[in-house]
Amino acid sequence: MNRADLNKRKDAVTAMFDQVAPRYDLTNDVLSLGQTRGWRKAVTEAVGAVPGEFVLDLAAGTGKSSEPFADAGVKVVAADLSLGMLQVGRSRRPDIEFLQADATMLPFADDSFDAVTISYGLRNVEGYHRALHEMYRVTKPGGRLVIAEFSTPTNKAFRKVYAEYLVKALPGMAKKVSSNPEAYEYLAESIEAWPDQEGLAKDIAAAGWENVQYRNLSGGIVAVHRGIKGENPAYGAPEIRLA
Repeated sequence: MNRADLNKRKDAVTAMFDQVAPRYDLTNDVLSLGQTRGWRKAVTEAVGAVPGEFVLDLAAGTGKSSEPFADAGVKVVAADLSLGMLQVGRSRRPDIEFLQADATMLPFADDSFDAVTISYGLRNVEGYHRALHEMYRVTKPGGRLVIAEFSTPTNKAFRKVYAEYLVKALPGMAKKVSSNPEAYEYLAESIEAWPDQEGLAKDIAAAGWENVQYRNLSGGIVAVHRGIKGENPAYGAPEIRLA
């Protein structure tokens, strides 16, 4: 299967990202009109990691999002389901620890990380509410969660233009630069089906995160959500709503 379906089956999503891995970073830069670097900087600042801290970067792909942490002397684990993406990352940055991991069943002990972050990957997780709970579990009390994800433009007129871009322009551009253009048809559809800023904030809070806030980037094309794990976390078994 070249294109993942909107049921977000792990095998379909993983196969899709394996196929786009060789040109993934280049394609993203082109399709975002060069904005990915600014978005990545905003995520790094929101995480606020300092040397001596331990960060889990989920859906890290080729490790572009993990590099700023490693370069600043922060210990980071770059985790992803796609072996193809991880292989590209390992060849580029052998100094970073790359690990295959499922966001809904993380292979880490409770309270392992000072911060957990995921950029443009939560939308692709099969059962993303479980992933929010898992990220909470592995974060230390007082630790941070930072999620960057495509969202809903705040201006109605711009929202219409953006929707046209997703449906018409983006797939056409992807055919010129991507190794799997069909993957970007899925990308457009998955963005349209994703909760808006307030909807995602509520989902994050429902998983136990406190002080949930978000910042819009590029007029709401992307939103960066941030939450804190309380100093006295409850590990019970709250109801988990499936995506």
